[in-house]
Amino acid sequence: MEMTCNRCHQTVQTDTCYCPTCGLPQLLYNAEGPAGQSQPERWNEAVRDAGSVDWKPALKAAAMLAIPAGLLSNGLSPSNIFGLFLMAAAAAWAVVLYMRSQRPAWITVGAGARIGLVTGLLGGWTAAGATGASLFAMRFLFHQGKTIDDTWLTMVNQIMAQESAAAGVDAQSILLVRTWMLSPEGRAGSMLGAMVFLLAALIVFAVAGGAICSRLLTGSRRPGA
Repeated sequence: MEMTCNRCHQTVQTDTCYCPTCGLPQLLYNAEGPAGQSQPERWNEAVRDAGSVDWKPALKAAAMLAIPAGLLSNGLSPSNIFGLFLMAAAAAWAVVLYMRSQRPAWITVGAGARIGLVTGLLGGWTAAGATGASLFAMRFLFHQGKTIDDTWLTMVNQIMAQESAAAGVDAQSILLVRTWMLSPEGRAGSMLGAMVFLLAALIVFAVAGGAICSRLLTGSRRPGA
């Protein structure tokens, strides 16, 4: 017995849950249901298979792309502003590579978002680690500690000058904040906060990249593709 795909209208055998042409999960009915009502046979299995992730090829694709993207997205890179879009592109390409290894080549938006999440986590931690390693090397191996300190002092002074210009901020509060930011604890806390923000932003963009890519790939497939 044969049926046609709900999307591309190509022939589909009843012993499979997917269209061999576009990969759409198929809903098959059994006319022998109670009270003459048709009952779905394979829908739950098809949806579960399409929404699950085979993590072995997924992790391989994510790691292969997330690590270089994370290195290029570290906090000291001149192009770190574009690192967010680079991480989104890495997650999208990880979804593409993952789909190439799957038969049928079908993936849900949720599965794509999960692959993007793993890509973002790997890339984010790589970016944070690369930033820490770069700062350590600059200070202790290349003896650029004074340059780092002067840059931080200039940045703090600029921030405090902007706060001074704001209405309702008293000089005593500004002095306390400046003293804290110039202390070792303040510098460490500020750097940690920046790394957490960078990590969170990379993860968000990676999840979005994976979800959008999976939606575009499955939504744009045509017969014979």
